[in-house]
Amino acid sequence: MKADFPSLQMYGIKTPLIKPGDNIAEIIADSLKRQGLQLRDNDVLVIAESPVATSEHRLALLDEVKPSEKAFQLAEQYQLDPREMELILQECDEIFGGVPGAALTITRGTLAPNAGIDSSNAPDGYVVLLPKNAQESAARIHRYIQDRCNCRIGVIIGDSRTQPLRLGCVGIAIGTSGIVPVEDARGTFDLFGKELKITRKAVADNMVSAAQLLMGEAGESVPAVLVRGAPVQVIEGNMEMPLFTRDECMYYSNIKNG
Repeated sequence: MKADFPSLQMYGIKTPLIKPGDNIAEIIADSLKRQGLQLRDNDVLVIAESPVATSEHRLALLDEVKPSEKAFQLAEQYQLDPREMELILQECDEIFGGVPGAALTITRGTLAPNAGIDSSNAPDGYVVLLPKNAQESAARIHRYIQDRCNCRIGVIIGDSRTQPLRLGCVGIAIGTSGIVPVEDARGTFDLFGKELKITRKAVADNMVSAAQLLMGEAGESVPAVLVRGAPVQVIEGNMEMPLFTRDECMYYSNIKNG
């Protein structure tokens, strides 16, 4: 395809079931080799947070959780298992609402129903927590795979979230390494010569959403996707995900004030 026609390619990476203590970077690298895929400069690996968290022993056995009085109260209010509600309290920064089946929280600085805790793709009786520090997880995976493949790549750890007034899940990046996750488009011009004043491009989030079309949400056994040809800036080192403060966020500030 000619260079003036933008394009990208995505390859789902099938792996064995990820277990606690596994080296997920090694498993992904081995799976790439098995599928005949060789990484190139500027490729990006998008990896689901659940298998990353599982490999890091971030599974919680509900029968071992002792709910507090507050957990019982909130569990009744939001129609949740009190044990899961206790874990939500431990994991989140703040609970500020909810609906039957989900408590709306701020967790790791972003909106996350139930503090990102998920029972899907977890053994019976367990739930999966978010990685303790997804940025560090991404950096560790990035170092291993980049050294092994001897090329400059990026790594994104992604999660699925719902959006206000929208049905269904989209992807968000909760940790990145080796890429610029949000690109500043301010100062550029649109088709009619008007200067963009506030636009920033959520590159990492958009790549997670695209990758989730191949990952799926159930038993597909595709915990990672290789993205090739994406217009992303691959860099040395890590850049933290830039976040709004709560007061700057249009959604949060208006919900809270309301």
